[in-house]
Amino acid sequence: MPKTGWCYDARCLLHKTGPGHPERPERLRAITRAMDDLGLMRRLTPLAFGPAERRWLEANHAPAYIDRVEQACRSGQTHIDTLDCPISPESYEAATLAVGAALAACDGVMTGEVANACCTIRPPGHHAEHDLAMGFCLFNNIAIAARYLQQRWGLQRILILDWDVHHGNGTQHAFESDPSVFFCSLHEDPSRRYPGTGYETERGRGAGTGFTLNIPMESGASDADYRRAFEQTFLPAARTFKPDFVLISAGFDAHADDPLAAINLSDEAFDDMTRAALDLAHECCGGRLVSLLEGGYDLDALGRCVAKHIRLLLEHHPAEAHA
Repeated sequence: MPKTGWCYDARCLLHKTGPGHPERPERLRAITRAMDDLGLMRRLTPLAFGPAERRWLEANHAPAYIDRVEQACRSGQTHIDTLDCPISPESYEAATLAVGAALAACDGVMTGEVANACCTIRPPGHHAEHDLAMGFCLFNNIAIAARYLQQRWGLQRILILDWDVHHGNGTQHAFESDPSVFFCSLHEDPSRRYPGTGYETERGRGAGTGFTLNIPMESGASDADYRRAFEQTFLPAARTFKPDFVLISAGFDAHADDPLAAINLSDEAFDDMTRAALDLAHECCGGRLVSLLEGGYDLDALGRCVAKHIRLLLEHHPAEAHA
């Protein structure tokens, strides 16, 4: 039976964002409770990891920015770059652990220890730019993971699927001139939703033109709308790209119950997207897939959806489905 890896470290709870902030430690507690309810813990393969080495942070971020984040956290500053990015003394360690989790998950899949993996981590990452913290994010976990797969493991083509309700601006900007990374983001209409980027016309630059695929969704979009976007737009483009590895920025804030957006997805929509990504990974790259937690701010919906996402990583075997 194929194994699913899981990366989690309680030190990610120590990233304190203050009373009332939606990106709070309780998010990870809600996920672990829901995983316990489904009996998932004993079925997963825990992957050991520590803080990412500095050289991997520098694969996506300016050295001066990394220094600035570390100094701001250790000196007790309460925010960095924007009020959207509160920090505490432990935030730098939590952020480097989140990156370390992503790299360990990639290692686990590449060595064959596990078939796929999920990282329940915080702070999230997809808004973090080369030298700027944004949208609750300090380091861009998934962008660093993509570079790691190329530089450490020699892979040529990495696909990043971002279904967080907010556009992954930092990830797009990291790769928009690079044809070796295909970035697809499904997100709420950027004229209505933070960070205001991710229009269909943003398709990449120079040699990377055509390797960025933005699929803005109208406010109020349903499961059927997302299924149509996957089937008609994302999957044909992804199959043409033929990735060597699939990475997912797995945000769950497009759920109908989420307080930070106006998309109306049910739990089942996230199941459908997970199955589609697993099928794609099996078809193109031997099932190699890692998902990293991004957003999701209704605790009940987040816990349920992440736990079901992980259960599908464990149980949905495309090779059997297509036999």
